[in-house]
Amino acid sequence: MEHPLSRDVLGDPEAYQRLARDRETPRPVLLNSLRAFLVGGAISLFGQLVTDVYVHVFHFSPKEANNPTVATLIFFAVLLTGLGWYDRIGQWGGAGAIVPVTGFANTMASSALDYRSEGYVLGVGSNMFKVAGPVIVFGVVSAFVVVLVRSLGELLVRGAVGG
Repeated sequence: MEHPLSRDVLGDPEAYQRLARDRETPRPVLLNSLRAFLVGGAISLFGQLVTDVYVHVFHFSPKEANNPTVATLIFFAVLLTGLGWYDRIGQWGGAGAIVPVTGFANTMASSALDYRSEGYVLGVGSNMFKVAGPVIVFGVVSAFVVVLVRSLGELLVRGAVGG
């Protein structure tokens, strides 16, 4: 039995788009943005507090504290992922939970946990980078392009000023 609306939209893409728009659930963009801001801000605030601990308690310079801070954030993200809490934070905070380095750590840990039943080598080892691999590739390529553009820009500016 044919649905009565299918005749109206079957051959008319514009009619289908109108129908889809009319039936689409409205998204609370402002609320989602606020939640993402709060979660991303809370993660960043935690990172700043960790940096301050490394600087003031362990007497690292601010520059020296950067790497241990990132490692600490990754540790806590993996811990929260293993406990199942990071997913809840991500559900509530949306993009705010995926933008910092903790989101990348969550992706890696989630993949590892999903495939651990298949063993460490064929499960965890071979599947852990399926999701994160493209992120690494695009990150490296993007960084290369940015450095290339910046270097060429500096050469052009020096050439224009010096010549």
